[in-house]
Amino acid sequence: MNTAPTLLIVDDEILSLESLARNLHEEFDVKTASTIREAETLLQEEWIQIILCDQRMPEMSGVEFLKKVREQWPEVIRMIISGYTDSEDVISAVNEAGIFQYITKPWHPDNLLLTLRNAARLYSLQRQNEALSVELKMIPGKLDETLAEKRKRLRENYRCEDGIVRSAESCMNTVCEKVRLVAPYDVSVLLTGESGTGKELAARALHYNSLRWDRPFVVENCGALPDELLESELFGYKRGAFTGAVEDRIGLFERANGGTVFLDEIGEVSAAFQVKLLRVLQEGEIRPLGSGRTRKVDVRIIAATNKNLEKEVREGRFREDLYYRLATLTITLPPLRDRKQDIPLLANSLLETAVREMGKSAKGFTQEAITCMQTYHWPGNVRELQNEIRHMLIMGQREELGADLLTPRVLRAIPKEMPFLETMADLNGTLKERVEALEAMILKETLIRHHWNKSRAAKELGLSRVGLRNKLERYGLAKIEHLHPDSEAAGGQ
Repeated sequence: MNTAPTLLIVDDEILSLESLARNLHEEFDVKTASTIREAETLLQEEWIQIILCDQRMPEMSGVEFLKKVREQWPEVIRMIISGYTDSEDVISAVNEAGIFQYITKPWHPDNLLLTLRNAARLYSLQRQNEALSVELKMIPGKLDETLAEKRKRLRENYRCEDGIVRSAESCMNTVCEKVRLVAPYDVSVLLTGESGTGKELAARALHYNSLRWDRPFVVENCGALPDELLESELFGYKRGAFTGAVEDRIGLFERANGGTVFLDEIGEVSAAFQVKLLRVLQEGEIRPLGSGRTRKVDVRIIAATNKNLEKEVREGRFREDLYYRLATLTITLPPLRDRKQDIPLLANSLLETAVREMGKSAKGFTQEAITCMQTYHWPGNVRELQNEIRHMLIMGQREELGADLLTPRVLRAIPKEMPFLETMADLNGTLKERVEALEAMILKETLIRHHWNKSRAAKELGLSRVGLRNKLERYGLAKIEHLHPDSEAAGGQ
């Protein structure tokens, strides 16, 4: 019996249809249709769970077709795939057809598979939710208690004291203390720092430690949408405000009334939108698109950026009055390269999360793996560390994850025992010095991948065992060999 989710692909271009089916058939029971009529027939005859429909079809648009599907088969997860990203198409797809995802061509197989897996999971959750709803009708008195308990647990997860993983000597302690002090006060906060440093986590900590903790917390990425879409998302709109606006829509500011709005990447908004946002912050009211009336909203604003907004103000790209409205208090999150002492705790915490999500087993890292992680500079910060750990968990076959599972860019990091490698990193020094630095990096990476087995490393590099040993002594690599528990220096074979 085939238990794979049933996916219907609708596309009038046969080559595109075949390409999608070929890439997806291993994980899905794929049905294909090159016309709307064929698709409707399959919907009537088969138990379809997900539809992936092209937007530009001869008979009608993908949005029009999925709107019909929404009316007749509302439980089906609906998705649009298109080479066009017209904002009106996106808005109408979301509002009229209630789509789960708008996918743009050309698509990447891995990304498309991940999106479809999420869609299949959503369908399964919907079915489970329907079943639970029937059961819960029998015990209505318990629902309020359950909701209160969930809110309480959520607040516990973001306590300033232990919601942010860090060591006793961490520079994040200052950040957490600022969050703890400012959270109870109803003032706007600007979070600054490089991408991936945990600004959204800090924003949630501010919200769940405030007096608004039991009210909504909503997030908007201001850098991901053009002005028109961003305005409709934040302020809402009235029916007929623009093409595709077939019904009234409440914006995020209204949905968050009484709670907190987190505006991520605030430094990316246009000058025109800055004026509209300033008016909202000054007056405490919004006007939906197409409406002649304003509505009062009571929200706390937390904004975040990886830009230097003071510099943006000086150079005329960001309004000074808006900056001061947003930055009643500024908290800067340090990059991961300045939190070396936090990496062991962070890595193990991220591993625990990955183990739960991916269903694999692992108990921790070798000391050599931790040392390599602490040596690397992490330009992508915590987000990059999270990806690295997921990669190690997928590739690892042992309970303890070793340094050999790290990607080459991490293995090539310069350890403190080999300061001369800075020559290579900085591209300074003579040609001979730079070549030697590169050679030392290659030796270190190769030995770690081979668990410091010199015979295998020498064979790969085309060296004799004696020649390899001489190079280890010359470059000081013998000093770090003992960190690997299986190396000969540590007593291994």
